[in-house]
Amino acid sequence: MTGQPVAFIASAPPPGPAKDPNGSGGGSRPKLERAYLELRQPPADGGTTTPGPRMGKIDFQFNPKELTLAKTAKWERKTAKGAKKAGPAEFKGAGPSKLTLEMFFDATDVQDDRVVKSVEELLSCCVPTDQTHQKQQGVPPWVIFHWGGLTGFVGYVSQVQAKYTLFTPGGLPIRATCQVTLEEISGPVPGQNPTSGALAARRVHRVVTGDTLALLAWREYGDPAAWRDIARANDIDDPMRLAPGTELLLPAAEELGA
Repeated sequence: MTGQPVAFIASAPPPGPAKDPNGSGGGSRPKLERAYLELRQPPADGGTTTPGPRMGKIDFQFNPKELTLAKTAKWERKTAKGAKKAGPAEFKGAGPSKLTLEMFFDATDVQDDRVVKSVEELLSCCVPTDQTHQKQQGVPPWVIFHWGGLTGFVGYVSQVQAKYTLFTPGGLPIRATCQVTLEEISGPVPGQNPTSGALAARRVHRVVTGDTLALLAWREYGDPAAWRDIARANDIDDPMRLAPGTELLLPAAEELGA
């Protein structure tokens, strides 16, 4: 498929010999991580810092081949009539972070309506949720981009542009490329890294016998009270029950307290 995003195929041989993460030289391959958009309910109190309960997710059929992250700064320069030089620039504030990515959907093997449904699901991110519509607030879902150990800022979908490129003889779209733009909901809260609107690197930890969230928080951040951030990142309701073998996402340090 010339000109289409490249799918990350788990069976494709990696370049060069595979290396064991412990340096033993084993032949185990890294686990394929599929990107997805996590949908969150907007907070009932109308706040802009903490997302509400999880609504679901939109999976990428193919992982993106590139991500574009942008952030702007607003400056203002006042000029005087007849002046030979421009006046000094005055910083007016930072603009929101924006993440632009491409999602590719293909159903040429089955030729059903799954491509249309995937595009409609993306478009629904620009429409108020049923819960907020009933309360006459009218707010679309909040969205967070995830890909393996990476997580994006809490934002909203500001634009979805879908291009259908292949159809069945009956006119059903079976291939589409979607350009999706996510915009940051709000800036960093007090005490947070001012660049926290960027992609943050998370680490994955596999639970072993004896692990507790407080112990993991102390090892990772030097603060056992940060167990709440780990619980929130993994939707854990009961922090006392951690099954050995469970994989936990450990938030980046700049995400703590967000």
